[in-house]
Amino acid sequence: MTQIGIYEKALPKGMNWQSRLSLVKELGFDFLELSIDESDERLARLNWTDNELAQIQDAIRQTGVPIRTLMLSGHRRYPLGSTKIEIQEKALRMGCRAIDIAEKLGIRHIQLAGYDVFYEKRSYLTREYFMQNLISLVKYAASKEVMLDIETMDDPFINSLTKVKQIKERIKSPWLQAYPDLGNLSAWTENNVAQEIENNLDIIAHIHLKDTLPVTPESKGQFKDVPFGSGTVDFIGLLKLLTDLGYDGAYTIEMWSENSLDPISEVKKAQAFFKPILEMVGLKQEEQHA
Repeated sequence: MTQIGIYEKALPKGMNWQSRLSLVKELGFDFLELSIDESDERLARLNWTDNELAQIQDAIRQTGVPIRTLMLSGHRRYPLGSTKIEIQEKALRMGCRAIDIAEKLGIRHIQLAGYDVFYEKRSYLTREYFMQNLISLVKYAASKEVMLDIETMDDPFINSLTKVKQIKERIKSPWLQAYPDLGNLSAWTENNVAQEIENNLDIIAHIHLKDTLPVTPESKGQFKDVPFGSGTVDFIGLLKLLTDLGYDGAYTIEMWSENSLDPISEVKKAQAFFKPILEMVGLKQEEQHA
């Protein structure tokens, strides 16, 4: 049995938490993945008051639908590896506040974007700043018993599980693990994705399901908004491999359909795509709500 969640950005915008979590349940998902991205709107969530958090806690209790994961992609805008000390300090505050929110809402995993910097020029110095600040965040997360998971990205800095394991060789903490994105892993043609999974299963804490188009000498690839089944990710082979290896963690379907004309229809299309694949590889959802 496994749990399957849905990314918040797949669902219609503007819903209150009671309605949003009820929709997650109605659609048949086991949990929601919360977004704190680089927009002003979602970065403001880091300033949620105790009363606002209590309202979300009430919605979780009333619907029975948890928020299991938090995607902290706001670090693209304020990266841990910035050469500007004031941005580093802001990035650390953001990370610590996200950990506090996770502790209060019962969120198990915070997905960290695997960038040292995104909009700045990269160097050995930005990597070292990233590592130093990540060490601080991991220590704080450990004190709150919240897991930090580095996602394999659309960027060469961390685009493989091997690179996450190299970071773990320096930061030897059980509270730092990997959050592989099967789409991102597959888009980098230098990755042997099956070997990446086989060699690094022990550090995988959660998995994103997303389709992509590959990076080639002629193309930068496509890492977002590739309809499931129109990309090149071998979902059948990779999910069969994970099942055979005994991966028992959860999966989150990652989509950005919140601004589409009919987000719910888009989510149902994704479910229809995955249903026969999950049956074929022998994966059964832990609990079906719909």
